[in-house]
Amino acid sequence: MSFHALGLSDELLAAVADSGYNEPTPIQRQAIPLVLMGRDIIGVAQTGTGKTASFVLPMIDILAHGRGRARMPRSLIIAPTRELADQVAQNFLKYGKNHNLSMALLIGGVSFGDQDKALEKGVDVLIATPGRLLDQFERGKILLSGVDILVIDEADRMLDMGFIPDVERICSLLGPNRQSLLFSATMAPPIKKLADRFLNDPRMIEVARQSSTNANIAQSLLMTGARDKRDTLRELLRAEEVTSAIVFCNRKRDVNDLADSLKRYGFRAGQIHGDMEQRDRLSTLEDFKADRISILVASDVAARGLDIKGVSHIFNYDVPFNAEDYVHRIGRTGRAGKTGIAVTLVTSADADLVADIEKLIGARIERRGAAPLETGSESKAAGKDGGDKDAAPARGRSRGGRRTKGGDRKAAAPAPEIVAAPVPEPEPEPEPKAARESKAAPAPVPAPARPTPAPKAAPRAARDEDIDDGTWNGPVPDFLSVSARD
Repeated sequence: MSFHALGLSDELLAAVADSGYNEPTPIQRQAIPLVLMGRDIIGVAQTGTGKTASFVLPMIDILAHGRGRARMPRSLIIAPTRELADQVAQNFLKYGKNHNLSMALLIGGVSFGDQDKALEKGVDVLIATPGRLLDQFERGKILLSGVDILVIDEADRMLDMGFIPDVERICSLLGPNRQSLLFSATMAPPIKKLADRFLNDPRMIEVARQSSTNANIAQSLLMTGARDKRDTLRELLRAEEVTSAIVFCNRKRDVNDLADSLKRYGFRAGQIHGDMEQRDRLSTLEDFKADRISILVASDVAARGLDIKGVSHIFNYDVPFNAEDYVHRIGRTGRAGKTGIAVTLVTSADADLVADIEKLIGARIERRGAAPLETGSESKAAGKDGGDKDAAPARGRSRGGRRTKGGDRKAAAPAPEIVAAPVPEPEPEPEPKAARESKAAPAPVPAPARPTPAPKAAPRAARDEDIDDGTWNGPVPDFLSVSARD
């Protein structure tokens, strides 16, 4: 099937052809005709399946007639992150180049001034994150009663980030006679509840099994030591045919450190994470798209919504704590029918996290490297017996250390790897002469009288040094908090 069979206008088909696309993806084939018919839909699809174009393309044709009025957008797209919102805006610019449609992008980290000017003129398409949209509404800069088409994108990510209450409030501010489109990688109960409340007889479209990975991506696990990960990554970047790659870390601090390390070794690397200013994040993405940098080191803020053409490799420097994040990370490659490669660096402490990922995707990932990966129970036993000191914590927690501003936990310095040499068993000591004689001629010994128990001494008060060095076994004073005791 070609795009010509979907009922799109000639102007739009020309823009699609100029973008290099010839055939629609499965979700585009199913969603575009329904959106043009005015139906509400629920689209369940993984990242990299072309779902953004499945609502952007028909929306452009629907909005081609008529103009937006001041402070009253005709369509609204809600996205969970700044990067995803900006990506949707780029799609509108690319596909709508032959239409005279106005657009505004409302995201945090950008001054209100330019956004206010665009809203005062009136826009056909408003793309926003929930927080900034509600800020502008409360400032009286925007009216939402004129929205004819609503799109809720990445609803599962909205749920993860705690935005569902904001989305519900936004939906309640819209007029009742609207078309609503909801897209999500999963359909958790809160998302289904949201759809039941705000969508009108929606048509369900599901193009892939939930939590499945793209068949065009070659996945593998590479066993390495906890202290060898940087060396291993550099070897991979030199050995693999890498045209452009995204390297994912679990912590923002590690993103900075790893990017700086790669630069020192001559790699064209950049970084992106949630603590960066929005202009710096957008500038880094532009450098990556323009091939001014070939390696993008990122936290999970970049795992969803980024549609960067030609990413050949994904490297998981850290195994993600959340198994679903693995699916979204590797979904940055193998897009639009292309093939991709995803390599995850795994230490002996990551066995449980790997097991969660393989259970979620329903497949075993190819192992590379000589060291076997222990099962979950074996990994726990090894940790209890003094195994790898860099063992990964329970999901969602860091490896010890103290909590820093913003909820991140500052990791403690990893302990050095120690290889213990075999120690010979000691020779048994000779028994004393008296003991040998007693064995030769044992004599009955009367049972000793039961000693009278000594009076129990009153417990002394705890001292700071007792508690600090862990020797105090008495009662803990009331003033000592649980955190200090731990």
